[in-house]
Amino acid sequence: MRNSLKALLWTRSLRHFRTTHIYSAHHSRKICNFSHYPDPGSWESMEGLLCSPANYVPLSPISFLERAAKVCSDRTSLVYGSLKYSWGETHQRCLKLASALSQLGISRGDVVATLSPNVPAMYELHFAVPMAGAILCTLNSRLDAAMVSVLLEHSQAKILFIDYQLLDIAQGALNLLGKRAKELPILVVVIDSDCPSSIDITSISYEYEKLLAVGHNGFDIVRPHSEWDTISINYTSGTTSRPKGVVYSHRGAYLNSLATVLLFRMDLFPVYLWNVPLFHCNGWCLPWGVAAQFGVNVCLRKVSPKNIFDNITQHKVTHMGGAPTVLNMIVNSELTDRKPLNHKVVVMSGGSPPPPQIISKMEEIGFSISHLYGLTETYGPGTFCAWRPEWDLLPHEERSKLKARQGVPHVGLEEIDVKDPATMESVQSDGRTIGEVMFRGNTVMSGYLRDMEATEEAFQDGWFHSGDLAVKHSDGYIEIKDRLKDIIVSGGENISSVEVETVLYNHPAILEAAVVARPDDHWGQTPCAFVKLKEGIDAGAQEIINFCRDHLPHYMAPKTVIFEDMPKTSTGKIQKYILREKAKALGSISGPKGVINSS
Repeated sequence: MRNSLKALLWTRSLRHFRTTHIYSAHHSRKICNFSHYPDPGSWESMEGLLCSPANYVPLSPISFLERAAKVCSDRTSLVYGSLKYSWGETHQRCLKLASALSQLGISRGDVVATLSPNVPAMYELHFAVPMAGAILCTLNSRLDAAMVSVLLEHSQAKILFIDYQLLDIAQGALNLLGKRAKELPILVVVIDSDCPSSIDITSISYEYEKLLAVGHNGFDIVRPHSEWDTISINYTSGTTSRPKGVVYSHRGAYLNSLATVLLFRMDLFPVYLWNVPLFHCNGWCLPWGVAAQFGVNVCLRKVSPKNIFDNITQHKVTHMGGAPTVLNMIVNSELTDRKPLNHKVVVMSGGSPPPPQIISKMEEIGFSISHLYGLTETYGPGTFCAWRPEWDLLPHEERSKLKARQGVPHVGLEEIDVKDPATMESVQSDGRTIGEVMFRGNTVMSGYLRDMEATEEAFQDGWFHSGDLAVKHSDGYIEIKDRLKDIIVSGGENISSVEVETVLYNHPAILEAAVVARPDDHWGQTPCAFVKLKEGIDAGAQEIINFCRDHLPHYMAPKTVIFEDMPKTSTGKIQKYILREKAKALGSISGPKGVINSS
């Protein structure tokens, strides 16, 4: 009797353990699931154990919003200009939006795409879409119509939420998509209070607020069958290749939200300024993380030094994020755009390693800076520079160098290592031996959408291969040296473009710098520096080369200097693949000494 009852209980509980199958057939418009049953045999030696709804609920960040609405219903959840919502209101709005989506035919496994800056609708969609059982696909708001159409087709999105300023891009994308697809996504336009009357939306079927109004706040949330069900698709930035669809699970989003809150040192009731695009790794999972801490989301349509300082002082911002280019923009901003900071603002910087001098200048202004590191494939942040109190006693310059390191894994990751990809052996912890950064843990992606070959390649030998090169220090902290594709091999020596860029940023005339390889008949490759000068300050190519030779081994100094603006992604990352093509187009340097080019 006891054994038959146990078998019955296990049969009933098996429905909780299902995992997401992301490699659906091309004709399907849903991301399908398949059952994956655990083996109850491991429980058989311990009587009295039971998996039931009492002790197992699939992890999902949806619960963070529900909790915030129950505990802090009247506390402010979001501000945007003169607009302000409480957590109770945000919860009701998300329920109504989820209801409206279901009325449009959206059901479990459907994909809902967005093309928008950091406005309130983008925040609400991070909850409303999964509450409808659907999958959120946030597209880069700086993509052109051609790429948007490609990603809409690949993701098989059924609805596209579009900001009014990007309406032309969306309509162009649908025109292109209409030539290839039988069914087009429904357009829903998001309008601001400052939307000019000249914007024609008469041809658009749905407007965001009107759509939300038809929903019901008593909507029954479509909860995930399994915590492995897909919550979102994030396309890689395309800094090195065509974007790939990275699939996130409810479980991974839940865990990375809490891990990011911890590494951000976020207490209860933080005030978070949205500099990091919500379309980038779902804003590092912080739309959900801020809700978990009952915080305030300060939405920002356009990132500028003036907007940053204005919002910090007006709303008493406690935390914000940003790429090194955002930090560079702040430290080089006009004094008239700045306002004195009456409190420390915690800043996490992602992307390429920030030059130590930028960190130093940010701290002089009043910010507390730490660097984190990760990829789209790791839900954004994966490691951070965990600060040790004894480091506060070190000289300022040495502290800045330590803060520029990428540090240790957060609690959502099981392990991070720097390995020789050929042997899969860990490199020595000497701060010099370069290897590839590899990850294992619960906040690594489910895989690449409809690309099993790329997924299997990324997960070779049971590790996620990042393609980033780093060293490991004796204290266990890692330090990124370069992308695998960005390393420069000159005369058999490996040159880190990041090290050369750090020296370039020390030059008083240089605002931005990026270094790539240029073909060289004698050395194979030599460094080619692309630089943008500060306004009103001049410097020549030879002066910059000499400066580098004074601060680096001569073989690491650029042989070529190009003066121009940097091509960037919307998250502020310099698109080095474009610069590599430009350097390649210059042709090979002839002769052992090379030549100096400037333009």
